[in-house]
Amino acid sequence: MSSIFRYGAHVRANGIRQHYLRFGGDGVPLVVVPGIVSPAATWAFVGERLGAHRDTYVLDVRGRGLSSAGSDLDYGLDACARDVAEFARALELRRYDVLGHSMGGRIGARLAHQYPQGIERVVLADPPVGGPGRRPYVRTLEFFLDAIVEAHAGTLDVEASRITYPRWTDEQIRARAEWLHTCDVAAITASHRGFHDDDIHRDLGALAMPTLLLAAGEGGVITDDELAEIARLNPAIARERLAGAGHMLPFDDLEGFLEIVERFLRRT
Repeated sequence: MSSIFRYGAHVRANGIRQHYLRFGGDGVPLVVVPGIVSPAATWAFVGERLGAHRDTYVLDVRGRGLSSAGSDLDYGLDACARDVAEFARALELRRYDVLGHSMGGRIGARLAHQYPQGIERVVLADPPVGGPGRRPYVRTLEFFLDAIVEAHAGTLDVEASRITYPRWTDEQIRARAEWLHTCDVAAITASHRGFHDDDIHRDLGALAMPTLLLAAGEGGVITDDELAEIARLNPAIARERLAGAGHMLPFDDLEGFLEIVERFLRRT
């Protein structure tokens, strides 16, 4: 199967260097915002498939991959959401869809609330729905930082990763091992803190464009009670679970993930 990867590039937007990978090139643009320790390169296999039907851009969120990083940057949710809005403006994406996974889903919700211009459809894939007074995120900060420290030292245990992520392919395991060292510790720390300090429920309640909340069937990131609360906040949000898949949805069940996402994004 031939690749539909077009190129990787940088753009200056919202005062920082933003790196992205582009796939396909035809159809409605789709901006993909990965999670807390997922540089764009680790989502390339998803971009390859999504790019078959639309002009797909997979972003390196600030502090990850080849985008700007450093302890002096603001890694808050508002800054990350504005990054995406300014990215779309810089590339003249006058109308586009958004797919955000995990932290990227939180960014997508804040983006669609604060900067809705041009956004047509939004997929929020298993975003942490914590906030002030809510239960803590299922993964501790140490879970992420320990792996990043090992990656920086070049001692990340690939075989141990296979135990932690038993459904991942060898290619996905290798991509994680190759790119994890590009995740800035300050960025990961701030983003994880934001899972507990930032309330995205006001964002979810305000979304007016077609939105899908896709929850994992396993992993406990979004409980049934939390799904029900979101349904009360905004009954217009479509809700689905991908049974049998954990939090890293396309890594665990790529075909099931794509079937749900493509069905929602497809214009009728």
